[in-house]
Amino acid sequence: MKIKNLNLFFTFLIVALISACTTKTTQNAAVAKDAKKEIAGSEKSLLWEITGKDLKQPSYLYGTIHMIPKADYFLTPATQKAFEASKKVVFEINMKDMNNPMAMMSIMTKAMMPAGKTLKDFLNDTDYKLVQKKFDALGLPLKMLERIKPMFLSVMVGGDGAKMDGSSPESSKSTSYEMEFLQMGEKQKKEFGGLETVEFQMGIFDSIPYKAQADMLVKAVKNEGGGDDDFQKMIDMYKKQDIQAMSQMLGSEKESDLAKYESMLITTRNINWVPKMGKLMAEKTVFFAVGAGHLGGEKGVLTLLQKEGYKVKAMN
Repeated sequence: MKIKNLNLFFTFLIVALISACTTKTTQNAAVAKDAKKEIAGSEKSLLWEITGKDLKQPSYLYGTIHMIPKADYFLTPATQKAFEASKKVVFEINMKDMNNPMAMMSIMTKAMMPAGKTLKDFLNDTDYKLVQKKFDALGLPLKMLERIKPMFLSVMVGGDGAKMDGSSPESSKSTSYEMEFLQMGEKQKKEFGGLETVEFQMGIFDSIPYKAQADMLVKAVKNEGGGDDDFQKMIDMYKKQDIQAMSQMLGSEKESDLAKYESMLITTRNINWVPKMGKLMAEKTVFFAVGAGHLGGEKGVLTLLQKEGYKVKAMN
């Protein structure tokens, strides 16, 4: 993974941040099935119109996939129309800030473990050498990265992360929905916002012990091929706009190392987002773009919006 310039690395870091915050948890597949009864989630759609609860105008919720081959990237006419009709684009974090070099440097700093802590502190020699061999093969000496929080490194070796290094013609054919929406919004002179701050998302990683993160990194390296298969399956589901199937896939690992952290990674964040969305929607038409893994399920954003009195409708 020979990252050719600093800007590309920063872009990768941001994608790694939002990808790691929408990672595999142990949401039971039965919950995803039950969610179909509670939301209009039986429809296959990534785009949802939000109305009701005294809203004077509709807003829209779109489920993104944080990294996808350009050949698989698509936007439906309905999505393009909804985007154009919106006055403001709101991401998990404000992607507009990513154009600020000072903000990017701050993110880079926050991605590091505290001074004096390195990956070697949390892995035995055998596991460290295994990870080191992987990163050497990617063209990134691990010594350059061993102070970065291990969850970021896990995304780098995953199916989605490995496709954003810019080192080969194939990898350069990947894109990010967040970055695409940012560029579209800039051309259309949209306002931008975020449901969370970078500091909050970084804090999530600090809530997960670095030892646990390091162990997840080792497993990600050992399961590299399987990760690619899972990534392709996720893309196939995404192209079918099947958020319920995606929810079931994300919940299929019942013994996931992240089980105990599901609440802080997914559920609590979904709950926190809904009132923030309500305030924004009361002011103007908003296009929300968040990871598709947040939409479905009993505690997904769609269900939570319905429980708050909003109406959600699939837009195909």
